[in-house]
Amino acid sequence: MSKTATVGTSVGASGAGRNWREVYASRLVVTDLLVLVWVVFGVQIAWFGVSARDVQFGGDLTEVAVSYTAISVTIITAWMVTLGIYGSRGYRVLGTGPQEYRQVADATVRLFGLVAIVSFLFQIEFARGYILIAFPLGLAVLIFSRWIWRLWLGAQRLDGKYSSRVLLVGSEVSAIHLSKELARQSAAGYLVVGACIPGGYEHEFLPGTEIPVFDDVDNLQESMALVGADTVVVTSNEALPPQRMRQLSWGLEPGRQHLVVSPSLTDIGGPRIHTRPVAGLPLIHVETPRYEGKRLFAKRAFDLCAAALLIVGLVPLLAAIALSIRLSTPGSVFFRQQRVGINGEHFSMLKFRSMVTDAEVQLDSLRSTARAEGNAVMFKMKDDPRVTPIGRFLRRYSLDELPQLFNVFGGSMSLVGPRPPLESEVQEYESHVHRRFLVKPGVTGLWQVSGRSNLSWEDTVRLDLYYVENWSITGDISILWRTARAVLRRDGAY
Repeated sequence: MSKTATVGTSVGASGAGRNWREVYASRLVVTDLLVLVWVVFGVQIAWFGVSARDVQFGGDLTEVAVSYTAISVTIITAWMVTLGIYGSRGYRVLGTGPQEYRQVADATVRLFGLVAIVSFLFQIEFARGYILIAFPLGLAVLIFSRWIWRLWLGAQRLDGKYSSRVLLVGSEVSAIHLSKELARQSAAGYLVVGACIPGGYEHEFLPGTEIPVFDDVDNLQESMALVGADTVVVTSNEALPPQRMRQLSWGLEPGRQHLVVSPSLTDIGGPRIHTRPVAGLPLIHVETPRYEGKRLFAKRAFDLCAAALLIVGLVPLLAAIALSIRLSTPGSVFFRQQRVGINGEHFSMLKFRSMVTDAEVQLDSLRSTARAEGNAVMFKMKDDPRVTPIGRFLRRYSLDELPQLFNVFGGSMSLVGPRPPLESEVQEYESHVHRRFLVKPGVTGLWQVSGRSNLSWEDTVRLDLYYVENWSITGDISILWRTARAVLRRDGAY
């Protein structure tokens, strides 16, 4: 089959998604409006009853009464406008990352502040409960509705729908690397449908893919039409000097076709990246990660408070698990093991015992057993014969790791962080992997919410280092939320 025929089939299969930005944004508008109407009028009815009341504003001489129904309509309208102004429905923030939620929260907080200022200046006597309940509740339900939409959007993007159709322009190495990274993060909404490698290319497709390759940058519009691309992503290539790049951008159709420039940086989190135009140059500033000061204090305070609350709240469950282990199998309730923590220091990690008492002795004989789980450094076995019946249940739902909350409270671990390794595993590390020890190991982390024992060693290292380089409190909260979902799915838990 010729390249043109193959490409034509691909475009025909997904051509319906070309206006996905407007379609999706309009659906968000409808959902946001329904949410705000339900919340604001629901709070009004709950606070005042079905009969509409009036709100007074103005001085004694110019006092005016306005129905709370009119106030509710005004607040809903202003809220919708503010969400639009702050770009909470823009396609660049949809599908992945916390930016969409931040913009929804930012718009809501600013509107709340504006309402407070207006009520003070014009002496509007709002019922405080009406305002103090409507805004936080509205924000919570808005974010929940956006999360539901994000789940739906992620499922659509797995099928290549509701995504920017990308034509890569650059060298072979950079195009292959970027296509793999974008395929790994399908929720981001970039579907690679073609590649243009200047200077001639001997293959019809990128190696290991079905992505067609073109070699003529001068006919970029024709190549985009063949694959139905609406976005050009330029990667590293010496054949594209600044003047040629500018001409390439001029050739794109404004509003319908988009240009994205990808620098030779990977695994860098958004908060560390800042763009600064200088003399027409779009300079990208990448902040060096820092593990000190107020951010470190905030992380420790968050760990301490959350661990204390969880320990107190889970006392009945912890007691029930301890009793079941004591009555079902001989041996101690807890299992202590030396692990390597922050700055390479050793600490005693605490878990509920889920294996027989001589599990460590049996380990050497099991290493030679053929298994599909684990990787070259970490030993994992799906049907490990050392696991007790009660231990199998505990591992299925990660309940055996709950005593690590005491490690968090004591300061040797964090709620979120890289996986705490054994000394024998550390001896197998390459030099760059030791960056994992710049932060405390975690009860959960990116590796756990991304596949756990099903991950290769390379992916485990990549995720742990990404966390170390880009950690933040909001990121920790996101990982904790994803951990709950991963535990319920039980994928990779053994």
